[in-house]
Amino acid sequence: MAIHKVLIVDDSKTETMYLTDLLVKHGFSVRSAENADDALACLQSETPDLILMDVVMPGQNGFQLTRAISRSEGFSDIPIIMCTSKNLETDRVWGMRQGARDYITKPVNATELFDKIKALG
Repeated sequence: MAIHKVLIVDDSKTETMYLTDLLVKHGFSVRSAENADDALACLQSETPDLILMDVVMPGQNGFQLTRAISRSEGFSDIPIIMCTSKNLETDRVWGMRQGARDYITKPVNATELFDKIKALG
């Protein structure tokens, strides 16, 4: 599966702008959401090929949203990469158990991110 459309779910405008700029420069189409409700609305209007998911957000956190998406009919095949400042091994394991395909910590290393995206595609 080729990855072209990416949904960034992150409440940090700075992080969203950084990731958007990075991805657009490499030919990806990017949408963003600041929280779980926005992300679910984006999923209903246009299905992305990949979701980059922050963990710490107001309301439903990224672990909860990842679990909901990965277990929902119609969206369970969308790969999710956790993209977070939570860098403990237990966080990574928990994120993967919720349905994430991979896990990357902030600050995001562009080469590492693109290697992980390429591995999915």
